[in-house]
Amino acid sequence: MILFPAIDLKDGLCVRLEQGDMSRATIFHRDPAEQAAAFERAGFEYLHIVDLDGAFAGRPVNGDAVERIIEATNIPVQLGGGIRDMATLEGWLEKGVNRAIIGTAAVRDPDFVREAATLDPARVAVGLDARDGKVAVQGWAEASELTALEIARRFEDVGVAAIIYTDISRDGMLKGLNLDATIALAGAVSIPVIASGGFASIEDVKALLEPRAAKLEGAIAGRALYDGRIDVAEALRLMKSSRNV
Repeated sequence: MILFPAIDLKDGLCVRLEQGDMSRATIFHRDPAEQAAAFERAGFEYLHIVDLDGAFAGRPVNGDAVERIIEATNIPVQLGGGIRDMATLEGWLEKGVNRAIIGTAAVRDPDFVREAATLDPARVAVGLDARDGKVAVQGWAEASELTALEIARRFEDVGVAAIIYTDISRDGMLKGLNLDATIALAGAVSIPVIASGGFASIEDVKALLEPRAAKLEGAIAGRALYDGRIDVAEALRLMKSSRNV
């Protein structure tokens, strides 16, 4: 079980949004690379980065910030936002991103996901962000008519490394993870699933360690970390102890 600290990039800054709304952004650090290094020093073993501007633009926008993060840290990085074609995906993998997350293109261009997974399945993930049960695309600005399960099943035979499932209504709201929906998705597909959206407290960590959540790969935490609502040392101790059970 992995706890991924989130670094969301907007205008080159480290921010957190509320329910994916770009107009409701709070700046938490003006130097994303230093924030990433601080997470590494705290003991985190994997970073989750989203190029928010890139998700809207359909291409990388905060590339410089991402590259600085990669240079400043020695732990794996997974990156989403604006990865819509092979050239972009291969470019990031060559620059040191360990896992590229495909979101909008997973809905609009599933063949791209299949091609990418053929290239290197261990380094390709799918991001599924749901609002009212339906997956949203284009930086969550547009709704599709497809459910997360419908899209996830498209890639069962492809071998992608993971699915990141985000409950948009909870994202940045500190309401707690939607584990019921996330666990249901994990139980319906063979692909490892990561929970995202609403992480609020140490209670979320404890819930992730319950037997019913055993199929999950981990969870992403954002605002709760920046607000100091979580004892990071305790959270990481619990996560690591679960691997030895």
